[in-house]
Amino acid sequence: MMDSGSKALDSRDNARSLRCTEDWLEKVLATFFAPRLKPGDRLCVALSGGRDSVVMLHALNRLVSASTLQIRLSALHVHHGISPNADDWAAFCEAFCQRCGLPLDIIHVQVSRDRGEGLEAAARRERYAAFADGAADWLALAHHCDDQAETVLLNLLRGTGVLGAAGMLNERSQRHGPRLVRPLLDVPRRVIERYAKQQSLRWIEDESNDDLHFRRNFLRHDVLPRLEEKFPGAKASLVRAAGHFAEGALLLDDLAAIDYAALSSASAGVSLRLDGLNTLSHARARNLLRFVWLKAGFRAPDTRWINEALKQLITANSHSETTLSTSDGSLRVYRGEVYFIKPYPPPPAEPLRWSGEAELPWQGGRVRFVPVIGSGVRRDLLDQGEVSLCWRQGGERLQPDKNRPRRTLRNMLQENAVPPWERVRLPYLWCDGQLVWVGGIGVDSSFACPAEASGVLPIWDSECSGKGI
Repeated sequence: MMDSGSKALDSRDNARSLRCTEDWLEKVLATFFAPRLKPGDRLCVALSGGRDSVVMLHALNRLVSASTLQIRLSALHVHHGISPNADDWAAFCEAFCQRCGLPLDIIHVQVSRDRGEGLEAAARRERYAAFADGAADWLALAHHCDDQAETVLLNLLRGTGVLGAAGMLNERSQRHGPRLVRPLLDVPRRVIERYAKQQSLRWIEDESNDDLHFRRNFLRHDVLPRLEEKFPGAKASLVRAAGHFAEGALLLDDLAAIDYAALSSASAGVSLRLDGLNTLSHARARNLLRFVWLKAGFRAPDTRWINEALKQLITANSHSETTLSTSDGSLRVYRGEVYFIKPYPPPPAEPLRWSGEAELPWQGGRVRFVPVIGSGVRRDLLDQGEVSLCWRQGGERLQPDKNRPRRTLRNMLQENAVPPWERVRLPYLWCDGQLVWVGGIGVDSSFACPAEASGVLPIWDSECSGKGI
């Protein structure tokens, strides 16, 4: 429990803030955010409309109102559309925020049921995607101590690794969007219930929370109460164990980061040297593969997939072209490098006509056409012809150097060590049926711009640039 000297949102106004926030819950929130928030920060609360998020938003609103930091507090409600009461929940959240004088953003998502991941997992995936779009510096989630105990037990029963057994982290960054924080993770449910009663708060009840077909509900309503009868303090013990697992996970990540620094190729995107990977012990190689897979932006890989990947990598060599795929991405071996590749969008159905635009979209990126003098493609030839971007068909030839013979793109791509999966993505610029330029290779000499003449320099900017990501 925090004493009266706990830090509030504004340390310079500590005494006044604590006089305004007598409840222990508010002191916990103040202490959590004291080292994190700075003047002008945008703090958003993920508001489901349930008791926990209602309590957190209410308590934070009181804290922010009592602080001199001028924190911009808001709420975000994700409308999943799964429950027949989803519209009522959104309306409740809107009314609650109006009473609090706080802005609310409602994001509607479509939860896919055909990816084989289950309704809960699909809803969670869409919810966190919505969180990443939030216009804030911090996004606060209302998970508490009892939620953490349920998560740890559920993950252990799933056979998860150390990271899963660590449960939920109280703070983590996203690849995009606000930093996620869980300020109530050490707070028992009973404290939240007491605060809601003291403040006469109202909230909504999700009817699915009582459905024991959902495994988390089964643990919450049936298993954990029985454990508490035989093992008093079982929830607290699970939460304490989560902290130990979290420390272990951090140490494993530190080790993986060391191995990645030693085995990655700086010029090859997210990749590893195959020979170095195969010198590691099985456990260390598993740890590194999992680390790099997550680093590439994918979900945690299945243990069976990791084992199969290592089994195939052990027998691979510098001439192998091994491929293992998941719904997120794929692991590929090419010329002694192990690459972690995101799925690419399909090529356009038809060639893209260029009529002088500054850029055209291409394979998740763009091709820019930059006006230059004395380099690139001759502007007059492009202005006179029919110009389009197209993908590789096979059999194309190019002559970047007029003093060397025209050669097949296949040979040039092999010489430049362009991996096979990248070759199908390269943009090809054509003019009146003649190949003018190939992304990553260059301009055909017959279209090259002479000195002091007007030219156009095509530049391919890809969101997945490089030979890996």
